Order: sequence, then structure tokens, then C-alpha cells
Amino acid sequence: MDERDLDPDPFVTVAAWYAEAQAAGAPQPDAGTLATASRDGRPSARMVLVRGLERHEVIVFTGLESRKAAELRDNPRAALVLFWHELRRQVRVEGRVEELPRGAVDAYWLTRPRGSRIAAWTSRQSQPVEDRAALDALYEAAEARFPGRDVPLPPSWGGYRIVPDAVELWEHRENRLHDRVRYERTAEDWSAARLMP
Repeated sequence: MDERDLDPDPFVTVAAWYAEAQAAGAPQPDAGTLATASRDGRPSARMVLVRGLERHEVIVFTGLESRKAAELRDNPRAALVLFWHELRRQVRVEGRVEELPRGAVDAYWLTRPRGSRIAAWTSRQSQPVEDRAALDALYEAAEARFPGRDVPLPPSWGGYRIVPDAVELWEHRENRLHDRVRYERTAEDWSAARLMP
């Protein structure tokens, strides 16, 4: 990877790499690790599905009562890593986080499979549950609540956009002399610099 050949906009490369990961048969190319932190700086990370990589933002959806949602309310910054083993590449994103408007959440909700919609009504994400049988019973109750009809968007489910102020492209090289190019947002655009591995 030569930084002189990269587009000045990091999302041009991110989109190209994502398409290559899909073409290479990566099993879940939209899976990424989302890191958040509490108000006092205690970090946590988990795998999420990235549902948008366009217009200089990264989109994720979740339960609004989850630990990640609580942390994003208290400390609206996040980092996300996409890693494509098949391509030996990763993308790191850091930035501020904004809650998505309900209209955008509604539009995505309509694309979700029925079972996933039922699960969103079932789970108070990150809250304790007695056992698996209790969770299954809650799912059955939610399924019975919406028999043979559309499952509406629950008020406790939503989405976030990460608006990056930094994007790093990483590509594996032999002898651990990996390529790293970090973009940082400037007042008008992006600046890029090669980093030591």
C-alpha cells in the first residue's frame, strides 16, 4: 500500500476494500468490533454488524437500553475496527457518535427478518435473565403478541452514526512491517500520514 496512490478520501478506499472482502467470500464482512467507554473512561468492546459505510459515517443499530447505548449517551465517542482476514486488512475508525433519527431507524427496521424483529421486542439487551428457558418464553410471548402481522419498531431500539475524525487503513506485510496510513479530518477535508507498524 502506497499512500501516494490512495484517494484523498479514506472512505473511497474503505468502500473498495469492503467490496473486495465481499468478493473474496469473507464470512461476515460487515462484522466489526465497536469500542465505547463509560463517563469515567472504563472501556468495553463487542462485535456489531455495520449497516452503513457511506457519506463519511459508520452506521450501527442496537437496543437503546444496552450497555453500549448507555455509554454512548454518557460519552458520545467510539472506535470501530473492521478486520478482513481473507485480505489481511483492517480499518480503524474513531469519532463522535450521534443517535439516528427515528425515520432512518424505521427504514432499516423494515429490512430486518421477522425473527430479528421479534427478538428486539424480547430482549432488554444487557439486562440479567434467569436462564435460557426464560429468554425463550419471552420470545414466544413476543411472537404471540404479533401473530401473522408486521412487527412494529419498539421504542427501545435504535441506531447510531459514528462521524469519524480519524480513519486508519492497515495492510499485512511480511516480517510484521505492515502498512499503516492514518487519515485525520481537517477543517476542509482529510490529511493522511504513513505510520510505523
